[in-house]
Order: sequence, then structure tokens, then C-alpha cells
Amino acid sequence: MLNQIGNYSLYIALLSSIIIIIQSPILLNRNNINISGRIFSLISIQSLMIIISFIALIIGFIISDFSNETVYNNSHTSKPFFYKISGTWGNHEGSLLLWLLVLSIFLLIFTITSKNLSNKYRILTLFFQEIIILGFLLFILFTSNPFMSLFPIPNEGSGLNPILQDPALAIHPPILYLGYVGTSIIFSSSLAALISGSVNKSWAKHIKNWVLVSWIFLSIGILLGSIWAYYELGWGGFWFWDPVENVSLMPWFCLTALFHTILILEKREMFHSWAVILSITTFSLSMSGTFLVRSGILNSIHTFANDPSRGVFILCFLFILITLSIFIYFFYQNKIKNNFTKTHIVSKETAVLVNNLFMMFFLSVVLIGTVYPIFLEVVNNDKISVGPPFYHKLIVPFLIPFLIFMAIGPNLNWIKDKTNKINLQQLLFFILSIIISFIFLKRVGISYLFSLPLFIASFFLFFITIKDFSVKKTNLSQKISHFGFSLFILSVLVNGVLAKEYSSNMKVGDERKFLNKTIKFESLKVNESKNYQSLEANFKISDKKNSINLKPEVRVYDQPQTITSEADIKSTLYSDNFLVFNILKNDGFYNVRYQIKPFMIWIWISIILISFGGILSIVKKNG
Repeated sequence: MLNQIGNYSLYIALLSSIIIIIQSPILLNRNNINISGRIFSLISIQSLMIIISFIALIIGFIISDFSNETVYNNSHTSKPFFYKISGTWGNHEGSLLLWLLVLSIFLLIFTITSKNLSNKYRILTLFFQEIIILGFLLFILFTSNPFMSLFPIPNEGSGLNPILQDPALAIHPPILYLGYVGTSIIFSSSLAALISGSVNKSWAKHIKNWVLVSWIFLSIGILLGSIWAYYELGWGGFWFWDPVENVSLMPWFCLTALFHTILILEKREMFHSWAVILSITTFSLSMSGTFLVRSGILNSIHTFANDPSRGVFILCFLFILITLSIFIYFFYQNKIKNNFTKTHIVSKETAVLVNNLFMMFFLSVVLIGTVYPIFLEVVNNDKISVGPPFYHKLIVPFLIPFLIFMAIGPNLNWIKDKTNKINLQQLLFFILSIIISFIFLKRVGISYLFSLPLFIASFFLFFITIKDFSVKKTNLSQKISHFGFSLFILSVLVNGVLAKEYSSNMKVGDERKFLNKTIKFESLKVNESKNYQSLEANFKISDKKNSINLKPEVRVYDQPQTITSEADIKSTLYSDNFLVFNILKNDGFYNVRYQIKPFMIWIWISIILISFGGILSIVKKNG
């Protein structure tokens, strides 16, 4: 019954989408008539049908309806209730349905909140958005249907991958999708504004909220994914330049550049073409990420390993959208009213432009590092992996001037700033940054080529962003986000320099010395849970002053039968004590890995501050 409800609802939504796409060009010729009640009703019906379809899938997971193939492949009767619900989108078919749900709801919100804008602009945005929705509906119904039936009905399901049974990862996909799908509205809106000749200050003011919302959700989604990777995978890191991680980072770079460009367009009526190109690029990167993750061609711990033929559909759909957008841009670019306002080389506009160029460079490095191994394998069947050294060597040298520009740029004036007056305060901060960086690196014994200038630039940005809280000409949301970014860069650098690791094979009762600490393997015990059995170890980490107990686990899940290692982490404001252990074949011995990770909590706090700045900007504007 649920399968039929879900299927029929999607087909009604498909029919609504086709009717809307046919009706939209007709309404374009009626300049004095706003979006008709019929079109709005169709959009509402479409959203309602997709909501019903998604609810039907959730209910199927909750009641363990194994007549549904998606439920059978990704659930089990012994799975906790929370993970039964999150299992709805913890798979290829369900996640696509969630993506479609957000697409339709965002379109409904856009239709309601854009009533004061021109009729032509609204209808064109609706038209392009419906093309995207239609593409996803066809993709779901004919290649990735979450309502395929099984007969005879199995008594039990296959279960959900244990590493996905985690609170952070359960809410990570929906939040990330809100960021991804928000870029579709930006894409449709930019094409509509281009055709209607309304790429201007009013459009920038309207679309700014959508850019901010997408950027905030994408930032929080990346944060949750990083936290999950840190404590769940047992690797002790928050970023590995994994292809799927890169897929979410690339549109974030583009959204960041787009937001600053939109601000300039709103304030100074400049960078019209930049705004349109970045809008198209951001959505294209989001769609490209969807293709890479779901085509099965990426080798990642958290990719969807599906039949590559599914990826062909997305690839063709992506090609059509990008080709369409490029054609529209070149055909209608003469409608962009570029105001060639004179600006001095030393101005806030120039600083934003330079920082945007840096963002595009970072984006290009990540894109090449992610895509190049795929092309190489296709061309000559050679398999290579691009690791952190590639990104570090290319990004770090350019990160130094980027941080300097970021420190100076927000404090410059619009149009033109003075160059003959030395800012004594900034000079003092720069000298202080040199002294602190030199002393710090000397004490820790680091002497890499770019270490000193990178730390100098980071401390300089950190001091400037703190000082900016006393300056009235910049808004509070900008101050918080920029301070959060400076704290993030500094925390990552300190973490990378001061992190320590010890690895050894130990059995119960063994002691090991590491730095000034003693690691003692005190005991083991077996615990029973609803859907897994765990082997819990007790380690005592002590020095001359104090001691802590860490209790990592090795879990053996029933459905599917999987062994996972669960790290135990004790966090303080200064550092994390991270310990994980694994079972070895040698009787009685376990591999133990203990890490000291300085400033980890500040990495998480800094990203929260970055996102909070964006939230505050929206609240302040709409308050």
C-alpha cells in the first residue's frame, strides 16, 4: 500500500511539473498578469505530493515494510528507531527523494516570497526550477525508484551500514542538501534575471538571502561531516581531502565568492557578469558532485557505490543544464547593464575581486585534484590517488597573500582609499605577528619553507579581526564570520604543528611510555546492545600531575555483520585526547593508537562562528 501511495504521488508531481513547464511560457506573454492561481496551485500540489511520497517512505522504514526493496536493503527490525528514520535518506534512492523534496519546498517558498518582483522574472525562475525538478523526478522514477516492490516479502532486512548509524551523520545529509538545493534557486534566478534584463541592485538584494541560506547550510553540513569523520572513522582527523569531502568544499568556495560579489553588486552596481557566472558555476558544481558521488566512479568511505549507468543519466542532465545556461549567458549578456564606475586599485571593491580570484584558484586546485585521477583512469587505465601533499603544496603558498588581503580588505573604503597614510595600528599588529610566529615555531622546532610566513599571515588576520570589533563601520555579522575564519585557520595550523601520535600493539596489563605520559591498558569487558555487541577497553593515561581514563570500543554489528572501532575522546579547551584500538590476529594483542590533538574544539567553534555570522546577517535584515 505504501509503495503504491509513494509511486502515484511522484507521478502526480511529474504531471504537475510538465503542466507548469508548458503553462509558464504562455504566462510570459501576459505582462500585466501575475503568476496565476492555477500555477501556484500546481506548485502547491506538486510539493504536497512529494511530501506525501517522502512520508510514505519514512513510514515504510519505521514499520519495517520489507515489501519495499529500499527498506529491505537499508533497514532491519533490530535497528534503533532513530536510525530507522535516518535510514530513509541514508541510501541512494531515499537521499534523491529528500533532494527532490527540498527542491519543491524551496520553489514554493520562492513563489511566496517573491510577490513584489517582476512577473517575467518570477515566471522564468519558476520555469528553470521546474526543469530541474522534472529532471530529478524522471531520474527517480525510471532509474532510482525508492518504491520498488519485493515478492515474496522477506522476513528480515539487510540492515544499515553501521558507520552510518551515528547522530551527526544522520542529520548531516539533510542539512548538506539544503545547501546544495539552495544553489538551484540561485541558478534559476540568475538565468531569469539575465533574460529579463534585471541583473541589478534589486535582484542582488533579493537573491542575497538565498545565497546566505545555502552557504550557511553547506557550512554546517560540512562541519557535521568533519566531526563524524573525526570520531567515527577512527582516523583522528577532521579532513582528508577525500573526493566526497572535496565535492562539498568546491561549491562552498564558489558560494563564498558569490556572496561577496552580490554585496558589491548591491552596494555599488558592479560585477554583474561575475554574479551570474558564479551563480551558474555554484549550481554546476553541486550537480557535478551529485554525479561523482552517485556514479560509483569515486573511491570513498562515504560515497554511494551504485551502478555507474545511473550516473549517465545525471551526467546527461548536467550537460543539458550547463549547455543551456552557457547558451543563455552568451545570448543575453548584452542585457547586463555594466556600470563602469571608476574605482581605485586601493579600494574595498578591488580587495573583494582579488579575494574572489584566490577563491577561484583554491576551487581549481580542489577540482583538478578530485577529477584528474578519474580522467587518467579513463584514458590509460592507471589508478592514482591525490592526497594531502598535492593540496598543501599548491594551496599553502597562495593562502599567505589571501590571508593578508582578507585582513586589510574589509577596512578599506569604497571607491578609493588613501595610500600615502601608513596605518600604524596594522603595522604594529604585523610586527607582533612576526615576533609571535618566530618564537612559536622556534620552540616547536618547525622550519618548513612556508611555515613562518603562513603563521605570520594567520596571526595578523587573527589580531585584525579581533580589533575590528571596536570599529563601527563594519557590521557585526561580518566581524563574527571573519573572526571565525581567522580562528579556524590558526586552530588548524596549531593543530597540525603540535599534534602527536603513538601507536603500539598492547594486551591487557601492558604499559607504554609516550612523551611524559604513561599509557596503561587496564581492562576489557563485553557489553550487549540492541543491534551490536561491543568490546570495551579501559585505558589510563597519566602523567605527574593528573590522569584520565579512555574507554574506546570495538563493535560487532549483527545486521549487516560488521566490525567497527569507536574512538573515545576527552576534550578540553586546549586539546583532545583521542584513543582507538583494533583487534589483531595475534591472540590477546590489540593495536592501540593514542593521539594528542591540540585546539580541536576551536576548529569546531570557529566553523560555528562562521555560520552564526551568516545567520545573524539574515536575522538582522529580516528583523
